[in-house]
Amino acid sequence: MAQKTVITYSDDLTGEESEEIGTHTILIDGAGVEIDLSTESHDALLELLKPYLSAEGARRVRGGISAAGAKAKRRAGGTAGASDTAKIRAWAKENGHDVNDRGRVPASVKEAYEKANG
Repeated sequence: MAQKTVITYSDDLTGEESEEIGTHTILIDGAGVEIDLSTESHDALLELLKPYLSAEGARRVRGGISAAGAKAKRRAGGTAGASDTAKIRAWAKENGHDVNDRGRVPASVKEAYEKANG
C-alpha cells in the first residue's frame, strides 16, 4: 500500500491556504511570536509598522534582538530559540508528537521537549 503525505500551509491571520507562506518572527522588548503569513499579509504588516520602523532615531539590530536584549534574555534563562527548533521537531517526531515541517512548533510540544530534556 502506498502512502501520500500532503502538507498544507495557511496564513495565520486570514486562514487562507497558499504555497507562498513564510514564517516571520516578531520581537518587541525581547519577547516575540512566530507567525506564518502570506506575502500579502506580510506586506500589510510591514505597512502598518512602517512609521515605527522608519522613525527618526530607530536603530536596526542584527539577529532579531539587540545586544542588550540578548544579554537580558540570557540572564533570565530564556527558552529554546529558533536554532533549537529543528532539534525539537526531530525529538517530537521520534516521540509520537504531530508537528509540521514548517511553521510554529506548538507550545505543548515545546513544553514536552523541555520536560524530557530539561
